[in-house]
Amino acid sequence: MSAAAELALEGLTKRYEGAVAVDAVSLTVPRGSYVVLLGPSGSGKTTVLNMLGGFTLPTAGCIRVGGADITTAPPAKRPTATVFQDYALFPHLTVAGNVGFGLSVRGMGRGEIARHVAAALALVGLAGYGPRGIAQASGGQRQRIALARALVTEPAILLLDEPLGALDLSLRRQMQDELRRIQRTEGRTFVHVTHDQEEAMAIADLIVIMNAGRIEDMGPPARLYERPRTRFAARFLGESSLLEGTVAAAGAGRIAVDTPCGRLEVEGERAPGSSVTLALRPEAVRVGAGRPGELALGELAVEEVVFQGGFVRVTGTVAGGGRLLAKVDPQSLPAGVARVPATVRAGGLVLLED
Repeated sequence: MSAAAELALEGLTKRYEGAVAVDAVSLTVPRGSYVVLLGPSGSGKTTVLNMLGGFTLPTAGCIRVGGADITTAPPAKRPTATVFQDYALFPHLTVAGNVGFGLSVRGMGRGEIARHVAAALALVGLAGYGPRGIAQASGGQRQRIALARALVTEPAILLLDEPLGALDLSLRRQMQDELRRIQRTEGRTFVHVTHDQEEAMAIADLIVIMNAGRIEDMGPPARLYERPRTRFAARFLGESSLLEGTVAAAGAGRIAVDTPCGRLEVEGERAPGSSVTLALRPEAVRVGAGRPGELALGELAVEEVVFQGGFVRVTGTVAGGGRLLAKVDPQSLPAGVARVPATVRAGGLVLLED
């Protein structure tokens, strides 16, 4: 069985007739990691995946797997396998025929193919489905069949191109758990493309946020969510309130910023007089009586309250004109309230780089 391998992208670039789809992307993925390329349409994430799979050649840069340069290697000669967005299953073949197709192309014997196919189907929860036709398979089963077909070739790196996009919400969440289970069981490196932020946070060890062909921010899900580095990352991964302000004082690794919510202190270094942007996640904002250590944001004029199950989503403005978004316990906001004090928990303010 092929072992997982470290993946390294070095200045990877793709241009199309003067337009830059991927702009000098450099990234190292530790072996056995589950990495998600996350971004909106046109951000370059699928182009990166296609270059990894050998379906698109880069204009410049290098791709290495386990130290070996595979930049110009054809797809069949790479230690990768791809699960496509539309699954690309053969309707005239059985489930077993689809899963074992790549092994038959390699000239493997029937008995050995049958053993590998049975093991792959068992891994994805479809033991005994081999004789069935593709037309008999549901959407979720087809996704598993496509996954088994890729895994049966024992790739060092599995590439997944928005594999859950065609599934309903319940099945999508179930398959997120299945993908993580399979990745941990196999210990392989997975590279998964999606535009779904919740999906990325549910499955990834490492999230790479892409924007306009470049890496905007990257790191473990918790770090990206709690401490985004840029305005785009703060807005794309989840929701944030952004407060524009001016640095009034600085020292000892902290700055005081004059904002529409008053003067607020935050970790970071900027020169007095600098214009800065602070981000607040809605979970860090509290309405009602504050707690020790929290920073006052002023009185919030409530504009909209939306019940969303375990929390209510509250939006409004403070006296200085700043707009705030909060996700709070339904019990903390009495029905019909028009104005309420707002605070932010200690550490809930983030100084953005741009």
